[in-house]
This record gives sequence, structure tokens and C-alpha cells, in this order.
Amino acid sequence: MIGEIYRVSFIGHREIDRFRFVEEQLDKVIGELIRTKEYVEFYVGRNGEFDTMVGSAVKRAQKAYGTANSSLILVIPYTIADMDLLEQFYDEIWLPEELYKVHHKAAITKRNEWFVDNSDLLVSYITRD
Repeated sequence: MIGEIYRVSFIGHREIDRFRFVEEQLDKVIGELIRTKEYVEFYVGRNGEFDTMVGSAVKRAQKAYGTANSSLILVIPYTIADMDLLEQFYDEIWLPEELYKVHHKAAITKRNEWFVDNSDLLVSYITRD
């Protein structure tokens, strides 16, 4: 039985300039959450380097600390091909009901709004000149 669920979403740029730095920060944050929270749901998309990096960081932390108190959940903005391949990596795949009727071009923005509305913590990677 799962106790109190702490929900964490990740949003960031598609491309990462400081790969190693970002990876170290993700490892630190994700490891701390798994060690200190009763149960953590990690929500992530699949739209660029940051999302891929987050998925890998969660998997590394689950390997180090176990999978009993966390899950990696891919939150998709619309139906996608190759779901069987994705199901091998992610613990769960969700398409929130409120995204079913959203136009394809607005779906990622609406999914990101879903992240904000349904999370206890939002971890972001944003760079600006």
C-alpha cells in the first residue's frame, strides 16, 4: 500500500548546454526526494534532452535506492506510436483526460500546465541569454 504521495514534475529546454552540471543537480534532487519522501511520483515528458536526462536520473536513483517508494511516469500530451517500447522504460504512461480534446499544437503547453497544477514540486531547467 502506498502512503502519502509526493508528486514531482520536470519541465525544461529541449537542448542542454551544461550536460554534466544538470545531470549532477538532477541526481542530487531526485536522490534526496527518494530518500526523504514516503512515496514519490516523478512526472516527465518526452520532448527533448532534459526529459530524457530526467528519466535516466530517476532510473539511476531507483537502481541505487530501490523502486519501492517511487515511480517514473511518462505524461504524454497526445497518443504516440511505439507505446510498447516506452512501456519497457517507464513505470506508467498517462494521458490526462483533460488533454484528449486539446489541439495537437497546444497539447505540450497544456500538458505542462497539467504538470504545474498536479505537482507538489516543479523542477525546471531554463536558460536565457
